[in-house]
Amino acid sequence: MTDMTGCVCCDGTVAPDGHCWHCGEAQPAFRSHLEITAGGGAAGVSDRGLRRGVNADAMALAVSGEWTLGVVCDGVSMSPRAERAAWVAAEVGAATTAAALRSNVIPETALSDAAAHAGRAVAALAGSVRSAPACTYVAGVAGPDGIWACWIGDSRAYWLPDDGPGMALTEDDTNKHGALAAWLGADADEPSPRVRSYRPRGPGRLLLCTDGLWRYLPHADELRAALPRRPDGVSEEVLRDSRALVEHALDAGGHDNITALLIRVDGVAAASV
Repeated sequence: MTDMTGCVCCDGTVAPDGHCWHCGEAQPAFRSHLEITAGGGAAGVSDRGLRRGVNADAMALAVSGEWTLGVVCDGVSMSPRAERAAWVAAEVGAATTAAALRSNVIPETALSDAAAHAGRAVAALAGSVRSAPACTYVAGVAGPDGIWACWIGDSRAYWLPDDGPGMALTEDDTNKHGALAAWLGADADEPSPRVRSYRPRGPGRLLLCTDGLWRYLPHADELRAALPRRPDGVSEEVLRDSRALVEHALDAGGHDNITALLIRVDGVAAASV
């Protein structure tokens, strides 16, 4: 991961909002570009974009036995400390999901319970309902029995196969005017996460992303087309793919924070479902 570990002024601890806990100074380029990997088959890239002063996206990856899981969150821009809400939700969601899977909880329940837990953690950040940090939430799990996606808000999950058509696994929680209708935070309703599962017939990638990416590439076939290709037509390794998706959004204008997290789904395991 590319991140800042100490304050540039006093070497103190940097808080999730990009200010030093000790001296209060803002950190230049804090969390402007992050990269994470897990288990050799999963990677995520998050970038502040070209128009935002703060990266309010957050992501987390974990491997739990035969399961690989990821969480992506997007801080709601109109809320205070949105970047902190996203960071807390991603970390809590990933840790809770991983622990549940280790305890042999089925993925649907593990994801739903983790989203609710993340919602309570974000709500606890609020000084009041009128000052409530908020974020969207999408999580994904890949294992030998298929893939699962869980979401609240308009961050999305997609299935991107190596061959054949892909598809969106999520449906945005928005109203008829396109405004966000569900999120995590003290000013939101009790979290009501939705979960969808899918059994791929061949290898591919599970993509989790924020609207900083999908507003430029809203359809699965467009996302697949933006991935680098080897001569045989198969997408290359996941970190390079994640970088390519983020770079596409930057080249298209980078108006928002951008996060793309990919989990490789092995063809042999998927075919045995």
